[in-house]
Amino acid sequence: MIKFEDLGLSQDTLKAVKEKGFENPSEIQALVIPELLKERTHLIGQAQTGTGKTAAFALPILELLKPEKKVKAIILTPTRELAVQVSEEIYSLKGKKDIKVLAVYGGASIETQLKNLKKGIDIVVGTPGRVMDMMRKKALDLSMLEYFILDEADEMLNMGFIDDIKEILSKTNDDKKMLFFSATMPKEILAIAKEFMPGHKTLKVEKKELTTNLTEQIYFEVRPDDKFEALCRVLDFRPDFYGIVFCKTKQDVDEVTKKLKARGYDAECIHGDITQGLREKTLDLFKQKILNILVATDVAARGIDVSDLTHVINYSIPQESEAYVHRIGRTGRAGKKGIAITFVTPKEANKLMQIKRLTKSEIRKERIPNVEDILEAKKEYLISSIEEIILENDYTQYLDLSRKILKNRNAEVILSAILRHIYDDEFLKENYNEIKDVSVSLEDKTRLFIALGARDKMTSSKLLELLHKKANVPGRKVKDIKIMDKFSFITVPLKEAENIMKSLNRKDAKKPIVEISTGGKSQSKDSNKKSSGRRKKKEK
Repeated sequence: MIKFEDLGLSQDTLKAVKEKGFENPSEIQALVIPELLKERTHLIGQAQTGTGKTAAFALPILELLKPEKKVKAIILTPTRELAVQVSEEIYSLKGKKDIKVLAVYGGASIETQLKNLKKGIDIVVGTPGRVMDMMRKKALDLSMLEYFILDEADEMLNMGFIDDIKEILSKTNDDKKMLFFSATMPKEILAIAKEFMPGHKTLKVEKKELTTNLTEQIYFEVRPDDKFEALCRVLDFRPDFYGIVFCKTKQDVDEVTKKLKARGYDAECIHGDITQGLREKTLDLFKQKILNILVATDVAARGIDVSDLTHVINYSIPQESEAYVHRIGRTGRAGKKGIAITFVTPKEANKLMQIKRLTKSEIRKERIPNVEDILEAKKEYLISSIEEIILENDYTQYLDLSRKILKNRNAEVILSAILRHIYDDEFLKENYNEIKDVSVSLEDKTRLFIALGARDKMTSSKLLELLHKKANVPGRKVKDIKIMDKFSFITVPLKEAENIMKSLNRKDAKKPIVEISTGGKSQSKDSNKKSSGRRKKKEK
């Protein structure tokens, strides 16, 4: 198995990687890192989301860049969430190197971002709209770049950022090296590569089939404010729980762990800010089952090899289907059936449907255990534990003490008092807070991107007419129509979506007219590009 030590990284970088918790490089990292270290070449890296692409380009760049407090690398991302994620990942990998990283994106104060930029920045991670805003203000100089990185290139295309990317590129120096990373490489992206990346190399990791065969999958409908209470109920309902609770951010991990400890659970956490020593200690306790609950982020959980987890809980639903499969695949090993539980809020319904569709999984809806169910489960577990001790004859050391306690006393009363002493108020209903009912609408539907918009004289009625004529889709099944300047979005049932794509996309066409949108409904608002220079794109 390839190790990070085999890739040509310096000892300082290897130390940062170790402190991060990475043990072995992913396939894309093993391909890309040596290539970028040995020669500064234009590169296309193709691999599924969630395979470590950020570290693949970040580690060699951090290795090679000299801190000068001038923008020497820019990384474009399609969404603000990804911009923050990538910048945090780079920062956590830089070790002691004095590299300054700044994330710039819409929806946050541009004045604050400009102020931070003026302090001197080496690497900028940003969304195209905000990067262009800063360039128009003459605040962001891209004339001395060493690296231009395009992350999630296919998503950029889907969200209509191609023209923006070309405009940004036109303001950069010619001698920079360009790196494109994506799960797929559409022809439009390859056209940019041909124009701006002469002699580029392509490194590709073959897509692996997503499988969840060995894991029972269920989901709970829950309000965001009730997630922690729901988690406690799951833990109490499953006294044999031994698993990982996945959260989206380091802050979430810290908060959940703190709350669990406050309620008396044996829980610890791991994330990017945890030192290597503490991480190893925590994992050792977890593997010995001294700890039965591990709270973690996706990145921090990489490399954890525990074969007999009973549960994985998606406290925060993952953004990518690959991440979902990677998480729940930690159960169901060695022939054992694992259980994956996902908390889904009303706003996350579409994300769950996307995961179900891409993984071809049956994710069953269940109700959150009520208090009566939990108390009954606790009682049954106590009784079975006592029976096991009796069967194993593992009680003899307490016989003398029990005789003293029982002397001249009612056995039932004594046993009740002992239970009260040991368990305190654990079996009282009052210990549990109310969880409000919530309904999550899980419809078998998807969001489609259509490369026809107002510039093509497209209107809602004309689009409905086209879909009915070409794909025999009735208008009543088409929802949430958004007509943009150069493209449109619609929401339709999955069956109709397949018919639309089959009917409107020609096999001999350079690009499909219709594609499944991974950007989502909210992102469609961000992609309506106007010809006027006064446009202000709101970015996710």
